[in-house]
Amino acid sequence: MSWFLIATDYVEGVRVAKRGAWLVIGALVVATWAACSKDDTLPTAKPQTTATTTTAPKPKPTATPKAWYDDYDPAHFAPQVRRSAKSAGINPQLLMAILYNEAYKPHDPKFERQWAAVDSNPAFGIANMHKPAFDDTKRGRAFAKRKWEELPDNPELAIEAAAWHLHDLAKRIPDQRAKLYTKDELLALGYNAGGGNMRKFARGTKAGSQAQSYLDRLHDNWTKAGEAVGS
Repeated sequence: MSWFLIATDYVEGVRVAKRGAWLVIGALVVATWAACSKDDTLPTAKPQTTATTTTAPKPKPTATPKAWYDDYDPAHFAPQVRRSAKSAGINPQLLMAILYNEAYKPHDPKFERQWAAVDSNPAFGIANMHKPAFDDTKRGRAFAKRKWEELPDNPELAIEAAAWHLHDLAKRIPDQRAKLYTKDELLALGYNAGGGNMRKFARGTKAGSQAQSYLDRLHDNWTKAGEAVGS
């Protein structure tokens, strides 16, 4: 073998050795990079947050609707007054004025029943009707099966009964009467003092102090009663 071939083999061996070294170094670099890359891709821990307890908002209180007797005004029942007065053939202004006259006491049903426990002659409902008057009036009427004890809870029934009671009183007014009181005044006096006294007033007897006081209040309430029913 010539020296040239020996030299060539030597050089080639060095190249192979160098190439092998570089491959080893390259492999080490790649492994190192992979390890670093793997560490870099680890998920970072999420910052811990302090758990907060949220308090649910308190529900708003539900408004309790007012009962009709909490803010009682006879004018609130103007439609019922007009309807019942028309059916009974009486003046709606008179019926409304009587309701104003009878609004002097609370009409809370509970109060009325408690008062009836200590009153020997109680009156029920917004028209303050006594039981004998109601029982006499309901005969043969559409509300014949209703009871006097229902009046505190049923303003419409009280208005209907009062209207027909005035209708029955009107039938008892004498054809020939004194001019001391008008028909509506006599009916109001009859509603307060009874049909027998009403007939006396119709014949010319002057009303006593209690009946006159009731009539005076009727006069005081007359204008606003007319406004309430649109008369």
